[in-house]
Amino acid sequence: MSTPVENAPDTSTKRIKPHQLAIILFTTIALFTVVSGILPQITGWKSDSLIHRTVFVNIPGPLQIAFYTVIPVLLVWVGIMFSNRMKNWERGAPALRRTTTKNAAQRMKDFRAGVYMQTLLRDAGAGLMHSMIYFGFLGLLGVTTVLEIDHQMPEELKFLHGDVYRGYAAFGDLMGLVFLGGVSWAIVRRYVQRPYRIRIKSKPEHAVILGTFFVIGVSGFGAEMFRIALESQVRDVDYEQWSFIGYPLSTLVDGWSVSALEAWHQWWWIAHVVSFIVFLAILPITMLRHMFTSPINMYLKDKDRPKGAMRPMPNLMETELESFGASVVEDFTWKQLLDLDACTMCGRCTSVCPAHATGKPLDPREIVLKAGEVMAATGTPSVSPPLGTVPEVKVEANNLFERITAEELWACTTCKACDEICPVNIEITDKIFDMRRYLSLMESNFPAELGNAYRAMENQGNPWGLNQGERADWAEGIEGVSIVDPGEALQSEYLYWVGCAGSFDDKNKKVTQAMANLLRRAGIDVSILGPSEMCTGDSARRSGNEYLFQMLAQPNVEMLNGMGVKKIITQCPHCFNTLLNEYPQIGGNYEVVHHTQLLEELIDSGQLDVSQATLDERITYHDSCYLGRHNDVYVAPRKVVGSIKGVDVVEMQRNGTKGMCCGAGGARMWMEETTGTKVNDERAAEALSTGASRVATACPFCYIMMDDGVKGAGIEDDEVKVADIAIHLVDALEQGEAAFHAGEAPLLDSENSPVAGA
Repeated sequence: MSTPVENAPDTSTKRIKPHQLAIILFTTIALFTVVSGILPQITGWKSDSLIHRTVFVNIPGPLQIAFYTVIPVLLVWVGIMFSNRMKNWERGAPALRRTTTKNAAQRMKDFRAGVYMQTLLRDAGAGLMHSMIYFGFLGLLGVTTVLEIDHQMPEELKFLHGDVYRGYAAFGDLMGLVFLGGVSWAIVRRYVQRPYRIRIKSKPEHAVILGTFFVIGVSGFGAEMFRIALESQVRDVDYEQWSFIGYPLSTLVDGWSVSALEAWHQWWWIAHVVSFIVFLAILPITMLRHMFTSPINMYLKDKDRPKGAMRPMPNLMETELESFGASVVEDFTWKQLLDLDACTMCGRCTSVCPAHATGKPLDPREIVLKAGEVMAATGTPSVSPPLGTVPEVKVEANNLFERITAEELWACTTCKACDEICPVNIEITDKIFDMRRYLSLMESNFPAELGNAYRAMENQGNPWGLNQGERADWAEGIEGVSIVDPGEALQSEYLYWVGCAGSFDDKNKKVTQAMANLLRRAGIDVSILGPSEMCTGDSARRSGNEYLFQMLAQPNVEMLNGMGVKKIITQCPHCFNTLLNEYPQIGGNYEVVHHTQLLEELIDSGQLDVSQATLDERITYHDSCYLGRHNDVYVAPRKVVGSIKGVDVVEMQRNGTKGMCCGAGGARMWMEETTGTKVNDERAAEALSTGASRVATACPFCYIMMDDGVKGAGIEDDEVKVADIAIHLVDALEQGEAAFHAGEAPLLDSENSPVAGA
């Protein structure tokens, strides 16, 4: 078994630790601020242009000294606070997230997606609101920085005058307007509209943050208003009309005395500076920290393992490790701990979680927040929690199960919807997997019915607990399918990995037979392992039983490698994901294709003739999580469905990357669902709401769950037929051919069978 790479120790020597970088960075900014205050007093450089802005006009010397004293000191304090948080990340296990020549371009792409708000804009309203605040704030920060740089320049190098100043003034007011508009929108959204996912997590710190931002914006315009009005008393400032907010406001105080204008300007300036000081003070100790941590997290998105693969573990038959999985903060990797501080608490993960939506105890955001609370409270020194918590929450030890319950973890279907929608790339599912590993391997704390599946996989080689000798019974009388002995070299181009469901479940045996029919039509002969095929171990691994997974996977890999297998077809996305993404961790590298991908290829090439395939029905496709979100296969199944003439393809409300789970992933197939609404009932209702007469699936678990859900709603097969895509395609071929042989004209208008977008 190959050695896992993600948790390999980092042998490189680092002279500067990450937490020290925070102190260095903020101390450097503080020193620059001090120098920028002292240098102009020494040089006395001033602009002789009539169209410019005088820095610190009407601001007394003592206030200037206070500004250049308090701000630098506070910046150093901010650096120390961030350093303390980063010490927590360093508690984690190694994770290989280095920047290399191979991943540098992808790293920058992910970083840009974060800082450009591309991920937030998936939710157009909230994304635009955050963009207004974020880019407005950065614009205002840039305006202040440019003014300070110009302040340091000798007369001949000063650039902030004339038309440059006019453009600068207009840009500053535009950014202030955008910023204040975004903040006002956020206040209305949180305290007036109050959507559920925001309402349930609103804390006093949100009011402090939004209030501080609002004062920054308003006081900035107020100070500008009185500054322009004051300067207009002594010279012509028509050029300030480019300040399209501040100038009109200044006309409201025309006629005020100079002393009144001076006093009001100073108080507005003080309010503006104090609000910025408050911003700096709350930056490292409230959720505002995500302004720094989220872009860093986005930059580190790319990892060495595939999207659908779990973190590798060493060979458990040989390892000397005394504990497996994650039970304490230090069991997570440093990247997983950074995740906890990168969370924006937006609740998007909660909004798409099928377990949460159907009344289960799981809330993905709570997993992140609770783990963050444990990390924050047990650090040296302890730091503020991710989000202000109620006083009675106490963390006594660094054990994750101080705050997270087993019931929450077992409710997860591992559908990856939370990971997919997270705008800052928090890997929530990985954390659940690691904590499940601890529960299964160290405490045997798993649902009793899951134990039955474990025993069946261990003793019979499949979770159904059926006789391995019956694995190939479905192939009796079917041409083009041969059973190969593991001791022989594979002669066929493809090995057909049927999977446990396709071999034993009555519904899914029909899928296997339909796929064999289609392969025969395409002239492809395949071999199967029959009784020698064992479960890939997906359910074992996803439920945390890594030992059982390795016990199943290692003999499979040895057998496949010994036979010289190169290409594998599978109709089960769980087998597909495990064979493609996880078997390489133990030495099994194969070209794995899902049956919908192969069908798409065969249809596109003309090798599979579907010219007669006809169904005059409405059909909707249900996305499999392990085919879609885990492996980004969305188009192939839709193209196969779209190749059928006469069909009216309709999408469910939640589809593609936002598709809802059937409820069977993450070994939930083998667990009872007794709390809340059944996930498959919820999804089946959504399918039925489309008015479709056929529901297409591409996963054996989805087939079982969707069919049970539809029948649970009192709908029988003659009203709505749930089946795998292969079955629908065979039905269409047989119906079209029957109509052709009966002399009826086939439907030739392919425009009636669109491929719905993912």
